[in-house]
Amino acid sequence: MGDLSAISSNLLYAAFVIYLVATFFFAGAIRDKKTTSPDRVGKIGIILSIVGFLTQLGYFFTRWGAAGHAPVSNLFEFITFFGMMLVFAFIIMYFIYRINVLGVIALPVALLIIAFASMFPTEISPLVPSLQSHWLYIHVTTAALGQAILSISFVAGLIFLIRQVDQNKKTKQTFWLEFVIYMVATTLAFIIISSVFSAFNYEASFEAPVEGQPVEITYEMPAIAGPFEGELISDGAMSPLFQAPEWMRGVDAAIKFNTMIWSILGGLVLYWLVRLVLRKRIGSALQPLLRKANPEIVDEVGYRAVAIGFPIFTLGALIFAMIWAQQAWDRFWGWDPKEVWALITFFFYAAYLHLRLSRGWQGTKSAWLAVGGFAIIMFNLLAVNLIISGLHSYA
Repeated sequence: MGDLSAISSNLLYAAFVIYLVATFFFAGAIRDKKTTSPDRVGKIGIILSIVGFLTQLGYFFTRWGAAGHAPVSNLFEFITFFGMMLVFAFIIMYFIYRINVLGVIALPVALLIIAFASMFPTEISPLVPSLQSHWLYIHVTTAALGQAILSISFVAGLIFLIRQVDQNKKTKQTFWLEFVIYMVATTLAFIIISSVFSAFNYEASFEAPVEGQPVEITYEMPAIAGPFEGELISDGAMSPLFQAPEWMRGVDAAIKFNTMIWSILGGLVLYWLVRLVLRKRIGSALQPLLRKANPEIVDEVGYRAVAIGFPIFTLGALIFAMIWAQQAWDRFWGWDPKEVWALITFFFYAAYLHLRLSRGWQGTKSAWLAVGGFAIIMFNLLAVNLIISGLHSYA
């Protein structure tokens, strides 16, 4: 088990590096240089993407062998699987449309997702009795695959918006486009900050009352917001600038609040540093790199991703989920937070297809809907799993 676990970790790291190298090749393929063959460079990029995907598939099956069950049972495993399925969805779309610009956005998004997964505990643990079912593999994998294909619509939508939105003046569209880019910067900042403090083994312990009893709460980042009525008991640790609100009395609530503050502030610093270097909006700086992308084809990619991903997501996240819920809890539906947000996701993409096919919402409107859909997917992945307690959550 130990050997397989080590091999699995090494394969995941190797896949990450290969995806990163592939991204540079796709970036080279969209550069407007006569001395470069975009087709040849793009072929190297897609070959590397396939090699990276097969390497990550090796991680998946070796971890399965080490754990004795499909590695989708905790947040680290699910998010890495989601990232792998996103790469798989990108590869499928690439071979349908043969556009290199997809790789410039899709692979970095997958890299961010995989890197984000590494922030959670990576230890292999046995399945709890409620998860010991073949429906774990069927429900979770199809739901993740559906979400990954739907995420390609976000990639296409972001490319479309960066290329088409007029960057010569400030408008609502330029503001929201920059906000989307800032949210990406916030995710990257969280990964960087968490990695740095983890490397230095930073810890700060507080004693705070939880349900009338003193409890020790350990922060792994300096406490900007300490626990409510908490007392710092670690020597040499930074004192909090203020206390978390009283309603955040839980053991983990204040830690999550503090992490969110670090991420928001880190994202602001990272975003404005890039703005300072570029001396213009990031969307404006990226726009010339995407001028060769055909907006009609990119728009078609976004629609096709939803048309393929929506039925797969419906099958995995709703139908298979309800069958398993009937077997496990003796009811098809229970309004658990995860179930509610899966239904919200279903209705959102159903509305996307209705508006596009019946009302002619193509181009810019369709792209903004795709971006909004991805925000719902990420909220479901992070906030519902980590913050909102429920039968499906990791909170």
